[in-house]
Amino acid sequence: MIADRFDVFLFDLDGVIYLGERLLPEVRSAVSRLQSMGKTVRFLTNDPRPTRAQVTERLRALGLEIRKEQVFTSAWATVQYLKKRSVDSVFVLGTPAFLDELRAELSGVSVSGDDRPQAVVVGYDDAVTFREVQQAVRFIESGADFIATNGEPSFPTPEGKGLATGSLVRAIQEATGKRPCIIGKPSPIIFRMALEDVPKDARVVMIGDSPETDILGAHQMGLTAILVSEKSIRFPFEYDFRSPDAVISDLSSLFDSEKRVREWRPPPFLWPERLEPGVAAVVLNAPGDVLLVKRRDNGLWGLPSGHVERGETVAEAVKREVREETGLDVEVERLIGVYSDPASQVFHYPSGEVVQFVTLSFLCRVVGGTLCADGVESSEVKFFKPSELPHDILTMHPLWLKDAQADRPQAFIR
Repeated sequence: MIADRFDVFLFDLDGVIYLGERLLPEVRSAVSRLQSMGKTVRFLTNDPRPTRAQVTERLRALGLEIRKEQVFTSAWATVQYLKKRSVDSVFVLGTPAFLDELRAELSGVSVSGDDRPQAVVVGYDDAVTFREVQQAVRFIESGADFIATNGEPSFPTPEGKGLATGSLVRAIQEATGKRPCIIGKPSPIIFRMALEDVPKDARVVMIGDSPETDILGAHQMGLTAILVSEKSIRFPFEYDFRSPDAVISDLSSLFDSEKRVREWRPPPFLWPERLEPGVAAVVLNAPGDVLLVKRRDNGLWGLPSGHVERGETVAEAVKREVREETGLDVEVERLIGVYSDPASQVFHYPSGEVVQFVTLSFLCRVVGGTLCADGVESSEVKFFKPSELPHDILTMHPLWLKDAQADRPQAFIR
């Protein structure tokens, strides 16, 4: 049974342990049985409104025998994050309980909207005003760190979805153009805090009701993840990080000898936030040498490549990229192929964004211009013999060159 396979059980709260004020079926007996088996049981919630102590008291009132140290809220984790970075002044959008916990954990911290704070912390409170949101925007624009307790735009209630922190976060992000540091699930930050004292060889499982936070977050940490749902949920691709390793209707299934759970094996790429169309150019000169640029962002050689801009055809995009990166004007002769290998085409940018590219590679010929680097994206530009490519070249680019040289009647897909 599932309960025998793991040493540590991480539970989401809303939708898994309780819904509104109601304890969900089989929860009390399941948690009690796990603890009697010597299992480590912990609770992770993205709800930033209550303190850790308040959540503990609520669970005890529902009949669960737990300690405060077993509870990890996104608000508490945010306070620990601030403490580790010695933040001494903050502007907070959050409940009075959140502010109390902040002051208790960070003695001497200045919580004010009058001075220029070191950080802006976005949590949630029904009483947050538009004026306070506007003040948060101005502080972030002035250089304050942008920190969010969590990013969920809604949470489950007996009446349906309720507005959550992510709605405020997205409004501020749109206004500032800045990405927040998110502490709660699916961010690894709260998972690391919850597992800080757990032995490295412990077998850990996350049990939640949200593929987008609980399952995704666990899988990004390399953990097995179980979804609590009445419906079987699967995404199209087996390596989709949001696909649960098992689906159960309630926690009694943890003790069902017939219930199976797969072991999550992380694929060799990060989970991309979005897909981006891209283009690449194989530019050959008369002797058959290939044009490469050395990129400033990573110091690697590669074919001229980049994004497709809005309102631009792929042919226009590849010609623009070659001109911007090398100074040469080219004409497109044919499409070589369409490529999207996550292991080599998922990129993690300094901003924290993770993007997967679907790249259309084109064979091109030079029709004008002067060879030079643009000084922004590329630091060096030159032609190489295909048999003498530099060793520090982007992974997929030799394949694109090989496919360009192959005698194939039509473009193909990889």
